[in-house]
Amino acid sequence: MPFADLGLSDELLRAVAEAGYTEPTPIQAAAIPPVLMMRDIIGIAQTGTGKTASFVLPMIDILAHGRSRARMPRSLILEPTRELAAQVAENFEKYGANSKLSMALLIGGVSMGDQIKALEKGVDVLIATPGRLMDLFGRGNILLTGCSMLVIDEADRMLDMGFIPDIEEICTKLPKQRQTLLFSATMPPPIKKLADKFLDNPKQIEVARPASTNTNITQWLVPVKASAFEKRDRLRQLLAQPEVTSAVIFCNRKTTVRELNKSLKRHGFRSGEIHGDMEQPQRLAELDLFRKGDVNILVASDVAARGLDIKGVSHVFNFDAPWHPDDYVHRIGRTGRAGATGTAYTFVAPDDAENVENIEKLTGQKIARLEALPEAPAPEARPRRERRERAPVDAAPREEARAQSEDRRPRQEEPRARQDDQRPRREERRPRHESRYDDRRPRRDERDEGPDVGWNGPVPDFLQVALVIQP
Repeated sequence: MPFADLGLSDELLRAVAEAGYTEPTPIQAAAIPPVLMMRDIIGIAQTGTGKTASFVLPMIDILAHGRSRARMPRSLILEPTRELAAQVAENFEKYGANSKLSMALLIGGVSMGDQIKALEKGVDVLIATPGRLMDLFGRGNILLTGCSMLVIDEADRMLDMGFIPDIEEICTKLPKQRQTLLFSATMPPPIKKLADKFLDNPKQIEVARPASTNTNITQWLVPVKASAFEKRDRLRQLLAQPEVTSAVIFCNRKTTVRELNKSLKRHGFRSGEIHGDMEQPQRLAELDLFRKGDVNILVASDVAARGLDIKGVSHVFNFDAPWHPDDYVHRIGRTGRAGATGTAYTFVAPDDAENVENIEKLTGQKIARLEALPEAPAPEARPRRERRERAPVDAAPREEARAQSEDRRPRQEEPRARQDDQRPRREERRPRHESRYDDRRPRRDERDEGPDVGWNGPVPDFLQVALVIQP
């Protein structure tokens, strides 16, 4: 079935053709017609099957007629992560190139001032993460009373990240008469309860069993010991295979992401990292390097596991077995996208037996174990240096060298002896009780004024009176 049979406008079909797509995926073919008919939708499909376009394309046609008002968006798309929200925004720019729709992206980690300015101008499509949306709503910078269309994407991821209470509060701020679309790869009970509460007679579309994995992905369990050293060694063996052209490696902890990336770089691999502690510009820069091929290995936490559409990923490595079985479905979904094939390896330590059991129970399939790993290329043996045989030393030259050293020794001590001669001997030194200032200029009362012969000052006049005796 071509896109032209789905009821899309000619401008939109031209944009889709320019993007290089000719036929819709199963989720797109099943979801686009009822969305155009203004029906509420619950879409359940595997990751990497084109869920984003299944709501972006009909939204562009629905919102083509109308006018936006300041601080009152006409539609709202909720995404769990910044990266996924930015990716949806890229899809709107690509498919909406022939339309005049305005769009705003509300995510954390970037300046809030530019986002407020965009809202003041009025937007047709608002793409946001729940945290930043609630922040701006609390400041009075946004009104949701004019929103006629709501999309909740990656609903199960919203549940894992604790956004369900925020979503419920956001839904209470929206008009009751609206169209709501909910998409998820799995359908746990809390998501089913959310759909029953806020969707009106929705049409449920399942192109695959919930929580099923892509059949184009070959899955392996790699038994390892609990030590991080052995896990890194096994990982390097698998990465050294020639068929590994690009890979995403998932870890459960952000500290593990940083340590593993440093280890891979030390061993000569072109790797990058992405995790929740990085600023938004850094995360986007790392993803851009990976997309361009400047790095072919991306070490990531689960922040990158949901919805990221990176083409050409040949392998996915679960360095740590995921704690939640739903995360396994989304992690390995980074490969085998858009009909391509891929391979997923999951390292399993003895403590991960319960996690693997939950994963196999959720997906409904037994994952094969990779017992024999491909042998890593043996490092080239460095040639050992040959020890040079020392020629025997005769006794005569040795004695001659010793005599020469003895002759040089007194010459080295001679200057010291000369200095010792210039110094006063211990017995010639002044006693301790004598001060070194004793030879200074004598004090006034210590000067030698000559013999004491009486008064030597000016003679008063009365003493000059002489007694004259006349005869």
